[in-house]
Amino acid sequence: MKSGLQTVLIVLFLVGGCATQGPNVTGTSSQLQTRQIQTREYETLDKKMTMRSVIATLQDLGFVIDDADPSLGTVTATRLHKYPMRMTVVVVNKGEKQVSVRANARIDEKSVTDANTYQDFFVALDKAMFLTINKVD
Repeated sequence: MKSGLQTVLIVLFLVGGCATQGPNVTGTSSQLQTRQIQTREYETLDKKMTMRSVIATLQDLGFVIDDADPSLGTVTATRLHKYPMRMTVVVVNKGEKQVSVRANARIDEKSVTDANTYQDFFVALDKAMFLTINKVD
């Protein structure tokens, strides 16, 4: 009887220890490589429209908007699905005809370096930007 209880406890411990694995937060990429996967430029002068697209994209990806400051061009959002992730997106004018968007995802206090995390965000943002720019009135 005691042996059976020990077996059950061991199985529960092993099963309970299996957590959903999140994206890589300790990558081997350099700061420059990480910044390149976190940043995209868009051919538009409309920072306000870009901010709206960023907010809509984050919401579509399951994030809740914590703060948005149009004058600074920042949006901070949190997603609690599978593992808690916080993402901050900065939108700035770049040159005369571009807007730069940089996303920074964090899990706990560690920066996410997983390229797929940023690729998923930017694929969704690319679609939102395309639809907004080519909107038929």
